[in-house]
Amino acid sequence: MRTRHAIRQLVEKALYIKKLTPEIEDEINSELTEMGYISDVDYEALELLMAEMDAGRIKLVPSLG
Repeated sequence: MRTRHAIRQLVEKALYIKKLTPEIEDEINSELTEMGYISDVDYEALELLMAEMDAGRIKLVPSLG
């Protein structure tokens, strides 16, 4: 992805479709691995994603299809 705050953009995608797909999760993990750190903006986005999942507003699904 190689853009600034790529993790935040992936979280925004998950929030928009109200689903966390394996593809989005893999991209988030790849970004974390490549960067080796997490920015404050990306960390806050991941916190929001987890809160939305805990509240049941975002579902973990097997695939987008």
